[in-house]
Amino acid sequence: MQARSAALLSSMEAGLERMLVAWLLIAGLACAARMAAVPAPLAGVGLASVVLYVLVVLAPLVSVVLALRWFADADRHPQPATRLSVIGRWCSVSAGEARGHPLYGASGVMVSLLVGILLNVPVRAAEFLAAIPPIPSGAPQWLSTLQIAMTLDVLVFTSLYAIAFVAALKRLPSFPRLLMTIWLCDVAVQLVIGNVVARSPGLPVTVAGALHGLLAGNVSKVLISAALWLPYLLLSTRVNVTYCHRLPA
Repeated sequence: MQARSAALLSSMEAGLERMLVAWLLIAGLACAARMAAVPAPLAGVGLASVVLYVLVVLAPLVSVVLALRWFADADRHPQPATRLSVIGRWCSVSAGEARGHPLYGASGVMVSLLVGILLNVPVRAAEFLAAIPPIPSGAPQWLSTLQIAMTLDVLVFTSLYAIAFVAALKRLPSFPRLLMTIWLCDVAVQLVIGNVVARSPGLPVTVAGALHGLLAGNVSKVLISAALWLPYLLLSTRVNVTYCHRLPA
């Protein structure tokens, strides 16, 4: 298992550029197909919808490129001054001692978390494409509000999860608290979207029900992910030696 996880980690690191190209092609084709499938003629699709689809494709790609620059030497960043996790007994070690430890690095079970974070990007984008069709100019207010809210949601969180993936891959010391912050924000934003869109005048009951199901599903996925991975982030020796530079006392 250790050998396989190390091989997968090496593949992700070496193949990141190919992954970005594949995302650009697949996501671009998916958005083009979504616009081509609209019942109204393509000319009736508002320019805003086209621009938003382009942003959905580019946002995670640009986020990864920027994160690779920001975190180029992330494993040499200083440790946070304040420890948020006080569970367990740990002793701090130097960066050199941490890097020399056999469990240092993002392999092992940690690879599964990296894959899960990365999968959030295409899954979130696919849900957006399925839920929000291209909207023609002069659409009802509730439809425009729904499109803007869901587009902001997919842009922000595909970008944030892409940044979290690079932070984990590059061993940024603040990665655990970054991921936990994204989880909290994700849940809060789903609740805000539901409240804002529900107040839009003229919102059909069927649309409200479908939106409620989508947002509830997003919240459930985040809560399940947090329940599964939070204990690992807090208690794993690999996580603590790699990102926190500390070992069990």
